[in-house]
Amino acid sequence: MNTNYRKPLPGTSLDYFDTREAVDAIEPNAYAALPYTSRVLAEQLVRRCEPELLTDALKQLIERKQDLDFPWYPARVVCHDILGQTALVDLAGLRDAIADQGGDPSKVNPVVPTQLIVDHSLAVEAPGFDADAFEKNRAIEDRRNEDRFHFIEWTKTAFENVDVIPAGNGIMHQINLEKMSPVIQSREGVAFPDTCVGTDSHTPHIDALGVIAIGVGGLEAETVMLGRPSMMRLPDIIGVELVGKRQPGITATDIVLAITEFLRNQKVVSSYLEFFGDGAKNLTIGDRATISNMTPEFGASAGMFYIDEQTIDYLKLTGREPEQVALVEKYAKQTGLWADDLAGARYERVLTFDLSSVGRNMAGPSNPHRRLPTSDLEARGIAGAWKEESGLMPDGAVIIAAITSCTNTSNPRNVVAAGLIAQKANALGLVRKPWVKTSFAPGSKVAQLYLEESGLLPELEQLGFGIVGFACTTCNGMSGALDPKIQQEIIDRDLYATAVLSGNRNFDGRIHPYAKQAFLASPPLVVAYAIAGTIRFDIEKDALGTDKDGKPITLKDIWPTDEEIDAIVATSVKPEQFNQIYIPMFDLGKAQRSESPLYNWRPQSTYIRRPPYWEGALAGERTMKGMRSLAVLGDNITTDHLSPSNAIMLNSAAGAYLHKMGLPEEDFNSYATHRGDHLTAQRATFANPKLLNEMCTDEQGEIKQGSLARIEPEGKESRMWEAIETYMERKQPLIIIAGADYGQGSSRDWAAKGVRLAGVEVIVAEGFERIHRTNLVGMGVLPCEFIAGETRHTYQIDGTETFDVEGTIKPRAELTLIIHRRNGEELRVPVICRLDTAEEVSVYSAGGVLQRFAQDFLESSAA
Repeated sequence: MNTNYRKPLPGTSLDYFDTREAVDAIEPNAYAALPYTSRVLAEQLVRRCEPELLTDALKQLIERKQDLDFPWYPARVVCHDILGQTALVDLAGLRDAIADQGGDPSKVNPVVPTQLIVDHSLAVEAPGFDADAFEKNRAIEDRRNEDRFHFIEWTKTAFENVDVIPAGNGIMHQINLEKMSPVIQSREGVAFPDTCVGTDSHTPHIDALGVIAIGVGGLEAETVMLGRPSMMRLPDIIGVELVGKRQPGITATDIVLAITEFLRNQKVVSSYLEFFGDGAKNLTIGDRATISNMTPEFGASAGMFYIDEQTIDYLKLTGREPEQVALVEKYAKQTGLWADDLAGARYERVLTFDLSSVGRNMAGPSNPHRRLPTSDLEARGIAGAWKEESGLMPDGAVIIAAITSCTNTSNPRNVVAAGLIAQKANALGLVRKPWVKTSFAPGSKVAQLYLEESGLLPELEQLGFGIVGFACTTCNGMSGALDPKIQQEIIDRDLYATAVLSGNRNFDGRIHPYAKQAFLASPPLVVAYAIAGTIRFDIEKDALGTDKDGKPITLKDIWPTDEEIDAIVATSVKPEQFNQIYIPMFDLGKAQRSESPLYNWRPQSTYIRRPPYWEGALAGERTMKGMRSLAVLGDNITTDHLSPSNAIMLNSAAGAYLHKMGLPEEDFNSYATHRGDHLTAQRATFANPKLLNEMCTDEQGEIKQGSLARIEPEGKESRMWEAIETYMERKQPLIIIAGADYGQGSSRDWAAKGVRLAGVEVIVAEGFERIHRTNLVGMGVLPCEFIAGETRHTYQIDGTETFDVEGTIKPRAELTLIIHRRNGEELRVPVICRLDTAEEVSVYSAGGVLQRFAQDFLESSAA
């Protein structure tokens, strides 16, 4: 820690680093023009950066340059159990490798405080109309995940700097917002801004508190855990001025879906957004968090709000200690992080969004940025006349209606609105349709307390929205099994079945294998669609039912007023509720140290297995010669295509493997939960039934849909996993050719691990999503981009070719992709190496993050 610019923080016993003085010493009055993000980044440079590098690094921020890498030292790492567990499995495997090479495995620990919340393992097997749903779902979760939870319990005692919040307590982002983030840290007598990376793309949820928090893949999280800085260049920082006030009856969900569409169209990919203006000032932290949570759906990396009175009010509401609340205000005002001090902040680009322009919205049917105004359902071809056939489900049947996800359940207004609409519906005798699987999975136990306080929980339960768990469920594809009769009817009639959920993701194939499409909506709209029973319904106009006098009941008859919502929030949401939940949850105590620093791997486990990073394809030399195409893909390939997270079906490659291993089909669980076992997880590679591999076409030349590949040079079409197995046996190096925005979506590292284990050495695409590109580098896969304006179509790539890559590997160097046609023709195509920093070149050259750390660790131990 540098001592320059260290000063006492007035009114406290702590010191702080005077970033304003450091910046203004380089250029007078420069600090006043810096955006919020730059001020936080500057502070950690002044506090942590090597003195000889400090001036040049600060000049990047002052002069708005993006040509020099500088270090970022996040204060902590936050993980959910899927990627967090996978990261810790990797570290446990690294300990084995270090021990095998004569090193001390006990020295391999996270250096940065790491918090792991078990929240991604619960499936909604028992629905919300089952009175015992919570207990049943937790029991199933514990049974299915015994191997995983055994390992996670071991990490608590084996690793230093790891805290674990066990299953059943809530969603990582909501717990982070309501408890874990102090907003301002105090360590070793110094106050500084809280920052974090999280192994989930929705980590920016707490950007709402003014905390820089970005989603990273598990591999990048491992880098940070192990004490290496996350190297970055100054991102594009865009100001988003919010003006106007929301209309009556409009929820934060409506606003964020409109903002998502707006910002997607404004092309803010990988940018840091800073929301400000009178419109932002009037938004509660709950409203702000709903917006910040959807940052990845904007395509951005961060969605920041300034620290202001709303922040202070929220910290008080959520039961933070008075001393901590006072520290946040004192620090922010002293260092220019308070909203009033940002008046002079200058942005190269400012976008303006009018909150008063927002009407009631949904999003769908396949993307969260495809806004769907409820006033326009019929014109969009969604709603339409339908007739319920006797005893049969209608076209567009809503088979899943889920109030879920931290996006919305962090916001008490949204949850209370759902409770009020249920109350009004119950009073009028409305009921959910019998084919709708309903559920309520809040991200925090506090939601249960304020719903009980207000008397609204029984109203939700009466309509089938009882609490099924405190976890990330339907939004993550963990919607559980359908009633067998309903599922069979969908199959027999090839029914267009849908899901409606209050989440943040609705990609095809994600929510449930039998929900052909899914729609995002506010919690109260989810309740309304459970009553409607079909998406072929004009939710604003059509009758949800009739009252006792036979009069039609429409949405406006049960929609609560803002005054009703705000009155209940004001009287029913209390600080003591947060203390009641979080004080015992975080009384972690001191775990007894494990006797051995090495994990005793269970050989028959399909959940936890020693990682293969020093064997197989990962131990071989990457020649980038004679590569064959595993897949030729179009635009917008998501990590759900690359490595799905939903339920494993018996007829899949992973299902066949689990069946062979003796696991009963009912306990196959999800792809996500098996990511600690590479033998299961690699069988998920490209296992999405919605995949469109351009190498596989029918007789008319139309691309076939499914987990398909074509084995070359035979030209034999097969299931993707059979092709991967064939190529692995042949030790055939592979390449993937793709379009724009490759790897968007969730920050899952297995989207990179799976292809690397298959033997993929290079991916050439038109563009990469930020987190996935980093994960590829972390696995030793070379990402390359076509020159702007060029695509796979430019060179008529069809997958019959072989490929070489030549050139010197340097940051953003121009390399040559050599295409060898089957007829002997050879094409030399320029591509850009997307190793963006010297640090990434170092990681790639070692073969990946873990290999790099092992080499450095052993060298330092020997020195």
